[in-house]
Amino acid sequence: MADDVIVIRTYGSEIEAQLAQAALAADGIPSIVLPDNAGGMLPMLQVLFPVRLAVRAEDAEAALATLDTPPGEMVESDGDEENGGDEENGGGVPWEEDRD
Repeated sequence: MADDVIVIRTYGSEIEAQLAQAALAADGIPSIVLPDNAGGMLPMLQVLFPVRLAVRAEDAEAALATLDTPPGEMVESDGDEENGGDEENGGGVPWEEDRD
């Protein structure tokens, strides 16, 4: 079903999950952080109930690839050259300046 949401990772803190969510957002993958800590009232519950990161089922493979990519490396693009993915324009980093 197109609306299926699956949990792809669990984290020990909400901050870690939010960092992972930010990485997914940077790649255009929508996600949701699902903490189970009584609405923030009982953060110690995260020890028993890890914070979950969920995505749409059809985005799961791309999301895991993004999260498994070491910092500083890029995931292969699908030909989207608009974001600096070509080698002629800074090697994939559009904000990189010529430092000569």
